Amino acid sequence: MNSTSARRLGIALIVLISIGYTIIPLMASLVTASMSVNARLLAGLTAFYWPHILHVRQAFTGTRSRWLPATLTVQVVATYLPEVVGFPNWSAGLAPLLAGPVLLLLPLRWAVVMVMTMAAVEFWWLLGIWHDVTGSFFYSLTIVITGAMFYVVVRLVRVTAELEQARAGLAEAAVLKERLRISRDLHDGLGHSLTAIVLKGDLATRLMDHDLPTAKTEVGALVQVAREAAQEVRQVARGYRRMTLADEVHRAAALLESSGIGCQVNLAGITVSREPDEALAWAVREGVTNILRHSRATTCSITTSNRAGRAHLEIVNNGLPPDDAQTATAPAGGGPGGAQTLTGGLVGLVERAAQVGGTVEAGRTSEGGFRLTMEVPT
Repeated sequence: MNSTSARRLGIALIVLISIGYTIIPLMASLVTASMSVNARLLAGLTAFYWPHILHVRQAFTGTRSRWLPATLTVQVVATYLPEVVGFPNWSAGLAPLLAGPVLLLLPLRWAVVMVMTMAAVEFWWLLGIWHDVTGSFFYSLTIVITGAMFYVVVRLVRVTAELEQARAGLAEAAVLKERLRISRDLHDGLGHSLTAIVLKGDLATRLMDHDLPTAKTEVGALVQVAREAAQEVRQVARGYRRMTLADEVHRAAALLESSGIGCQVNLAGITVSREPDEALAWAVREGVTNILRHSRATTCSITTSNRAGRAHLEIVNNGLPPDDAQTATAPAGGGPGGAQTLTGGLVGLVERAAQVGGTVEAGRTSEGGFRLTMEVPT
């Protein structure tokens, strides 16, 4: 049931209860009483139901009118004054309806006290008229029961609306999260592949005139990278991207070597679970992509080690342009600290590391190069 249907059902139930308390005595009075009595009766019911409708509407919308004290006072007077001026048993029919707005619109702690006081006064008043303990207790009990029924019905309607809004918010958050995932994966994955395609295309073009066999080899490698890029796009769309550190290091070394950058690889024999291993693989991909795009490197080293139960990855290259200096860190298990100084890819690495309880650091080396490190729990 959606919030609109729940609201309609709640309103219908409250209207039915409100009419039910007065319809039978009203019809009996219209048939048997004089015109003047019926006129006063209708005036009293109008004075009661006009603020009653306003209060029920406010309860359903969760608002409070600035005229609430005045309208609630009018409803209280319309409930008890006719009892004093010649309409016996008047409050027995209207006091239960008054209990609903009291519970819904006033602070609950004080509203409960007021409703219990109303029930006690009604019991004392009817007992003095009827001299019947059972009947007096029954009518006073209806004040508590009807007020509680009003409160529960309205609260259920409002909770239904709040849950509907919460579901809509969760759906929007899920869509946003998926958009961020696709954006991050396309940047980190497809950006790397496109960089490799450009480099291999340029190399093949330069080799075309004087070394045709090697150029054909590079074109074949370019086609393979393009196929892998297409596969990566399909994997991103399906939400599945299984990467391993060893495979990514192998691809990175081959790409660096083909680009004329010497690459030294030293992978320690460490066992890492799937999520941290994928985070390290993404770090290798992003680090190598940045080397190819933003540096004039001639050498690069990719090293892993085990430090007190945590896998440590370090990528170091030389040839960093002077205007590319940037330094940032990400706290373990926390958000992207210093993310304002990071490029989009490094921000993605910070997020991936934080998801597995790891850290990322990036910055210049004293020799004029650049160092990217990631540390994740094994």
